[in-house]
Amino acid sequence: MEFLVAMQKYVAYGGARAGGKSWAVRVKALMGAGQYPGIKILIMRRTYPELESTIIAPLNELINSARRGNMPAGQYVADYNATMRTVYFINGSTIKFGHLQSTSALTEYQGQEFDWIFIDEATHFTEYEFRTLGACLRGVNKIKKQMFLTCNPGGVGHQWVKRLFVSREYDLEKENPKDYKFIPATVDDNTALSKSDKMDYIASLDLLPEDIRRAHRYGDWDAMAGQYFSEFKRETHVCKPFIIPREWPRYRAFDYGLDMFACYWAAIDFQGHIWIYREYCESDLYISDAASAMRNLTPSDEFIQYTVAPPDMWNRRQDAGRSAAEIFTEGGIGLVKANNSRIQGWLILKEYLKIQPDGKPKLTVFEDCTTLIRNIPALQHDEKNPSDTAKEPHEITHSPDAIRYLCIFRSMGAVPDDFIPDMDDGYSVEDYDDAMTGGAPSRSYIAYG
Repeated sequence: MEFLVAMQKYVAYGGARAGGKSWAVRVKALMGAGQYPGIKILIMRRTYPELESTIIAPLNELINSARRGNMPAGQYVADYNATMRTVYFINGSTIKFGHLQSTSALTEYQGQEFDWIFIDEATHFTEYEFRTLGACLRGVNKIKKQMFLTCNPGGVGHQWVKRLFVSREYDLEKENPKDYKFIPATVDDNTALSKSDKMDYIASLDLLPEDIRRAHRYGDWDAMAGQYFSEFKRETHVCKPFIIPREWPRYRAFDYGLDMFACYWAAIDFQGHIWIYREYCESDLYISDAASAMRNLTPSDEFIQYTVAPPDMWNRRQDAGRSAAEIFTEGGIGLVKANNSRIQGWLILKEYLKIQPDGKPKLTVFEDCTTLIRNIPALQHDEKNPSDTAKEPHEITHSPDAIRYLCIFRSMGAVPDDFIPDMDDGYSVEDYDDAMTGGAPSRSYIAYG
């Protein structure tokens, strides 16, 4: 009832499994269609088969029930047009069903106007998708524009849903706390389930691993069900920017695609801790433009030891007949080829995020590297290989991939001046270089600018 009468702009309902979320969506949508003649409603889910089974089929049954006179009905009578995936009501109201297999499908909805938007299983959507769909809440009528979300802990959208609705942490310059309302629900609130069905369902949840059980049974948003980097905590791994000591060697690492060029600058201190201190993320960049941006964002007095790049930068491109690595080199950026072993790289990154005996992690991120801070905790376990991360949604993978390349590449920390051996005491420059770098790299492994 609290969900059905809520008037905030953004209303989230759920938490645990089997709390009656999809039922609430169907009933709320029907109520709106009957109460506000001409209302335009959009109901979204990640995939169409999920939408068909949980929303469309049961909603049509409710409509048919109204036709049979089992509901107070004249105003609810409607027809479902499967081709248009829309329910048309006799009072001019419409309920449109949509799915978002990928972020690129958002263009289908941009420019459309809706009075109410429902996102079923909102944690399957990114915050960018949520905000882009929210921009469709507009129109000249007097119907209050609202967005209704149902959600469970876990999934790619766990962090932003938790931030806005559970933790209630807002950017007060852009977000009004009064616009957001969260209504928790568990299986115990679902009176539609019989007592025996409820007990059987609870028993099945009790067999799940501890973190998933806490999330699914009790709606525990701190259990982080499905999150790959559960080690990552903002209070632990994020710091305010400071002046990097000149003695710390600096590096760059990036992941490149036309959809996103994600580049990071890192420094390594005397204890081998990595500090990510600069971020640049931009889409639709040509290779030469990406190289130029990287060079321009690096101050002239900032010496970069090397720039780590994904191995596919060395693949020859059919359009240019050259590799991306060659184009970067022509732009003044020499590249070092990273190892692309995904699982090994992720496990190494986990080691860097793990709290060390000194009480600190080996990798810390400056707070203005916002994309990385948002995307690392958003990565989920791959459903088929839990040792790997999910590759979708692709837009959140570029930043973590860049850091993975950096961590897996063998790097040494800063060396204090008093540690450098005296060459007159039997050391040669070659001996020292080999000790510090593991020997000279082969031509197939490194390209110099």
